[in-house]
Amino acid sequence: MSKPPKPVRNVLYIMCDQLRRDYLSCYGHPHLHTPNIDRLAAAGVRFSRAYTQGTICGPSRMSAYTGRYVSSHQVAWNAVPLPLEELTIGDYLRPHRIRTALVGKTHATANVDALQRLAINPDSAQAEVLNEVGFEPYFRHDGIFPDDPLFDDKRESAPYTHYLREQGFDGRNPWHDWANAAEGENGEILSGWQMRHAHLPARIPEQFSETVYTTNRAIDFIGEQGDKSWCLHLSYIKPHWPYIVPAPYHTLYSTKSILEPVRATPSEASKHPVYTAFRQHEESLNFSRDSVRLNVIPTYMGLIKQVDDQLGRLFDFLQSNGRWEDTLIVFTSDHGDFLGDHWLGEKEFLLEQAVGVPLIVRDPRAAADITRGTVDERLTETIDALPTFLQALGLPGAEHRLEGRSLIPLLHGENPDWRHYAISEYDYAFQAPARERLGQPIDRCRMTMVRSERWKYLAYDGFRPQLFDLLNDPQELRDLGEDPAYAAVREEHAGYLFEWLRGLKRRTTISHQEIDVRGQRFRYGEPETEKVVQIGVW
Repeated sequence: MSKPPKPVRNVLYIMCDQLRRDYLSCYGHPHLHTPNIDRLAAAGVRFSRAYTQGTICGPSRMSAYTGRYVSSHQVAWNAVPLPLEELTIGDYLRPHRIRTALVGKTHATANVDALQRLAINPDSAQAEVLNEVGFEPYFRHDGIFPDDPLFDDKRESAPYTHYLREQGFDGRNPWHDWANAAEGENGEILSGWQMRHAHLPARIPEQFSETVYTTNRAIDFIGEQGDKSWCLHLSYIKPHWPYIVPAPYHTLYSTKSILEPVRATPSEASKHPVYTAFRQHEESLNFSRDSVRLNVIPTYMGLIKQVDDQLGRLFDFLQSNGRWEDTLIVFTSDHGDFLGDHWLGEKEFLLEQAVGVPLIVRDPRAAADITRGTVDERLTETIDALPTFLQALGLPGAEHRLEGRSLIPLLHGENPDWRHYAISEYDYAFQAPARERLGQPIDRCRMTMVRSERWKYLAYDGFRPQLFDLLNDPQELRDLGEDPAYAAVREEHAGYLFEWLRGLKRRTTISHQEIDVRGQRFRYGEPETEKVVQIGVW
């Protein structure tokens, strides 16, 4: 057996928000060229079938940070706090003196009720690491906050708000008024919240924009660390809405660059009740109009291009200071964006445009040379990141808690037995209009995706499943959920779902090793004369 490679020194975990994997040139987009992300793919492995565990920010990110499925960590929607007993990336790395910091977004919500129950001051240093789900908030940057007084505290506590004012961009909400708004002919503010303004340039010069400033702070952190070991979560807000971008990115793409929408005709589209309910959302109705798509998607592409340009700056910096050679780099997104495909807006459904995410991993060690520049079609998941970090850093695993799998064997050319299906979940209980239309109680609003090699099976509480043949129908236009010819396939995937549910890791407070030590010590059920505890002895 060959000697394992020396551990990497650092981890750079890059995540975009609401980035579809098919909007990168290395994933096949014909008009949106992303040479820097492509450069990373050429130096590492591009996973072509990676899936998020939740299609909105909070659930997806908590899966990424804990290495666990949504059903396990329980953060079913945005602004739901993570249970304090859940361990995250920082909890695994900090004991080994690896500084684990955040630049950008996490969508973490403080678990105030639990802190109060444990008599921990929510504003104390002790609580900060819990409030920030294990990260040191070097620069937390969760996104624009509305003008509503409800958000005054959040808006004023955001470092980017104060940075903008320091640069002369004044106002009660400069994040909105400058970075996420355009300017009318008479100087009026045209809000980026309204998609009719997406084609206009943001008021802010590009060098002061969110994406540039976030990259600057990441470079600052890495430079400060020098040769000390670190894990940095660089989490870009964009291309998440508001869909507005600074010049010159607002004019880089035209309507001719837009891909045709992926849609069944209205008469042929699935009549599944849950899908139908989401088609009635305002964002879906708007994105179903060509005028909206044509105005928004060029800007969405410009936002991605700006991220790619900034990653070029970052990668050049890593190469110039030696960190390119000792840092594991992972690039991904938390979920996608329908952009009108399937007559849907946003991302709150389990079709490919929402659940399929880019995943590119570069291991700098020689053991990974064998796979550089390759594409891996095995089914991977967001929860695989944390186990990958632990193995790359040479740290102990936690198989009693972690539900993801390390990608290091795949990067090093090994061929382990791999998963046969991927899972994603969504709980629409928080979407009151859809829930009420469907007449579903709050605790019966779950949908679950089981994506196998060929098939995608979507299970719903209280409704029939959907089924898509991804081999013959990769665009998911024909719902086979009621077709009697596919009853056996549906039954097989319902079995996969039951298998997955049974395999969720609930015994999280004791390791497998400790269980075995205790089992060997006591050996209940065997007629041993020497027992620590004399149970059942005649």
